[in-house]
Amino acid sequence: MDIWDKKKRSEVMSKICSKNTKPELIFRKALFREGYRYRIHVKELPGKPDIVLPKYKTVIFVHGCFWHYHENCPEGRIPDTNSKFWKNKLIKNVERDKKHQKELEEMGWNVIIVWECEIEKKLKETIDKTKNEIINIAAI
Repeated sequence: MDIWDKKKRSEVMSKICSKNTKPELIFRKALFREGYRYRIHVKELPGKPDIVLPKYKTVIFVHGCFWHYHENCPEGRIPDTNSKFWKNKLIKNVERDKKHQKELEEMGWNVIIVWECEIEKKLKETIDKTKNEIINIAAI
């Protein structure tokens, strides 16, 4: 049973943003402080990546744990209410993510996925890990 009526649930869901989310803004600012310059939400690329580093031919997606069904994360789970709907929705999101990643890689882009829980719990380590991935890509 949902804790809100349909009208309230609809209102709450309508306020969920697909871009410029809090984790995305935190991550972008930290990346900028490290000296990286980027573009955001480039419409010409599959999936409109959250961060595009043209100099390194790299894109970064900042995935919300719930919306992108993060495995082994408490937030990446199917809700108890309306489970069938949510399971189908989240599985389609994961399939779409994989499709966009494959298309980008076929175009020669390197794809990095950063999870919301990583940003919230260990931002410094996540930035360091991302920088290492970018540096390794640049060395190739």
